[in-house]
Amino acid sequence: MTSHILLKNLIARHATNDGVQATAVPRLQLIRMSQPTEPLHAVHKPAVCILVQGRKRVSLCDKVVEYGAGSHLIVSLELPVVGHVIDATEDEPYLCLRLELDLATLGHLVLEIDEELSLSSPACTALGVGDTPQPLADAAARLVGLLDRPKDIPFLAPLIEREILYLLLRGDHAGLIHRMLTPNHRMQNVNRAISWIRANFHLPFSMEQLASEARMSASSLHEHFRTMTNMSPLQYQKQLRLQEARRLILTEAMDAATAGRRVGYDSPSQFSREYRRQYGAPPVSDISRLKVRPERFAEA
Repeated sequence: MTSHILLKNLIARHATNDGVQATAVPRLQLIRMSQPTEPLHAVHKPAVCILVQGRKRVSLCDKVVEYGAGSHLIVSLELPVVGHVIDATEDEPYLCLRLELDLATLGHLVLEIDEELSLSSPACTALGVGDTPQPLADAAARLVGLLDRPKDIPFLAPLIEREILYLLLRGDHAGLIHRMLTPNHRMQNVNRAISWIRANFHLPFSMEQLASEARMSASSLHEHFRTMTNMSPLQYQKQLRLQEARRLILTEAMDAATAGRRVGYDSPSQFSREYRRQYGAPPVSDISRLKVRPERFAEA
């Protein structure tokens, strides 16, 4: 039995319900979907997602990538992406594991690796897709396999996680991960801007103010922010605002006008217009659709 098949069988056995399931292994989640989903708008944390069955489409503004069984996705910044499971059935559900990237362990590994890392990167330098090599699938299978031996998790999970991160640093997207850790690298500056926007997304800001937070010039920040994330800072802010407004309307039964004001919109008409452009329907219709078939909008 190959490592890819073993990993698929392990995820299928432990992920028994549709949706995202937390596990006893720190930072590890298993995902199962038995039918295609509607596009899901969410902020994706830095992570590696190894897909073993089914197929998924991920959009970041106008950049669209698809990946399926035998491949993996790496995200190195907190990005507002649109995820869409496009191939899943009851008999062959979408199966995936997601391991959030532990920056402390990655930092130690980079310092310990003496050789030069391959630092080539994709056009969008915070998102990459590649084939899953056998050693990575093998390590992932051993990590998921620890769920059958919970007493071993505290001792062996950190070792296997370290192995997975090492393999990623040796892989095709090593540069994408390495830049997360390089002091004074442009990605670090952009990440400071992202952190500020996430903490203050309901507030207006100027590029000069944001550039000061990022410790860059306004022109440099705008250029590198778009290069890293495939969107401008204002587009990033709008994504966060609309996602939070949708959550408020759905989970807290807040009316659309109040939700729009809460996330920073002064104009109800502008909020409704941008909400419809983002989700394909005005707030009332969109939330009604979510409530009727919530499983098709499950995080995946």
